[in-house]
Amino acid sequence: MATSIKSAALCGIAARALTVEADIASGLPGFAVVGLPDAAVSESRDRVRAAIKNSGFSFPSGRVTVNLAPADSRKAGAGYDLPIAVAILAACGFITKLPHEAIYAGELSLDGTVRPVPGVLAIAELARESKVPCLFVPVENAAEAALVPDIKIIPVGSLLALVLHLEGTRVIDPAPHALPELNAPEWETDFAAIRGQPTAKRVLTIAASGGHNVLLSGPPGSGKTMLSHALPGILPPLTYNEALETTRIYSAAGLLAGGGLISARPFRHPHHSASAVAIVGGGATARPGEISLAHRGILFMDEFPEFPRSVLEHLREPLEDGTITVSRAAGTNTYPAKFLLVAAKNPCPCGYAGDPQISCVCSPSRLELYRKKLSGPLIDRIDLAAEVPRQNFSELTAGNADENSGSVRERVVMARERQTIRYAGTRIITNSELSARLLEKYCPLTEAAGKLIATAVDRFRLSARSYHRLLKVSRTIADLDGAEMIEEKHLAEALQYRPRVEGVH
Repeated sequence: MATSIKSAALCGIAARALTVEADIASGLPGFAVVGLPDAAVSESRDRVRAAIKNSGFSFPSGRVTVNLAPADSRKAGAGYDLPIAVAILAACGFITKLPHEAIYAGELSLDGTVRPVPGVLAIAELARESKVPCLFVPVENAAEAALVPDIKIIPVGSLLALVLHLEGTRVIDPAPHALPELNAPEWETDFAAIRGQPTAKRVLTIAASGGHNVLLSGPPGSGKTMLSHALPGILPPLTYNEALETTRIYSAAGLLAGGGLISARPFRHPHHSASAVAIVGGGATARPGEISLAHRGILFMDEFPEFPRSVLEHLREPLEDGTITVSRAAGTNTYPAKFLLVAAKNPCPCGYAGDPQISCVCSPSRLELYRKKLSGPLIDRIDLAAEVPRQNFSELTAGNADENSGSVRERVVMARERQTIRYAGTRIITNSELSARLLEKYCPLTEAAGKLIATAVDRFRLSARSYHRLLKVSRTIADLDGAEMIEEKHLAEALQYRPRVEGVH
């Protein structure tokens, strides 16, 4: 007897429909899984056999063949255990009331317990799009799947519990659908705890308001890392769509601890020894990297020039396009990567080049090599730069309280609201996402500002990309000022923060 049920395969951060077919034939005992399974899927034979026996059912004595269709695409992971077991039990007659429209996903332990699997949010979205009314998932994944409305989510704790539910003996209650509130979380580092550094704080405020990339430069201990860790505290809360995008990525990567919606913007801080695969994604299954895990959040790269140049150059396309396509032998996946890059660096390897009190000990050749780690095309993709000088004793112990993160966040939220109204009906969220085609429409200049930018392009020999980014930053400064048009003062401030690297204009 042959039986087929529905399941799903994870491809990047999306899911595609899959059919699990089971056939039991007479002959010598055997258990085969076909349909281009990887090692984890092939090993499901032993897990499924043990789970069925330990759940109180007898495993068929004939030849069992399981087909994962379509057969021409590779199947990976342990999420097919549950649908394979259900298909076999249905073929044996232990399940007589198998629903025709349902999707199953889950890993089985040897005792029949159902374990969580990655990518359940994408599977739930596939079920809704395919108009499949019911989804059976592990208990630990139920809160994640319940984020998708209009489908019934059945949390399964064990294979036996699922069989009893399907037979109507002991019905499992569906998981409730509830959308959590998205409030800006409180971060440990507050702007008020950072004394001085008004320029750096202003630059970070502009970056948070428009989603612009930042480069902080200064000697060791000047506060670059502390400022970067304070940045999440002034970012607005995630919108529901942004939270869903972020949750989908973490779910596919298997990093959604506890399930449910991610309510805080990601803050990723990879070490400078990280490989290109760790940063941009890849590996045997083309997993998402740090730039995708930082989607709609912050990617903080401390000691920026210490990263291998090959790794830094991989950032160029994602910084420009907001996506990354990872191609491997197992397949090609495209991941979103719209992150706010915060890079921090010392002025030289020893950290004291240009310091009026501490002498730099770097040789000219070593200093030149250090500066060449950051290429012109990479710097061209950074919108804002700020010097973070070392503070003296009086500045560190000043009694005047600095503005706290909550107050700064209010201004950032107001600037973001202006952008939301301006870009209503488009897919644009922040000024940094404006395309060159839309700059003329959304970045009108006063006459004085037009003359200033014409002079700046000629004097500083700005590239087309630098010119466009200058307009976007000016648009954000105008939003913080509540101005409809970009004025001369807004453009002048944006020019002041333009990144400058020796030999690069």
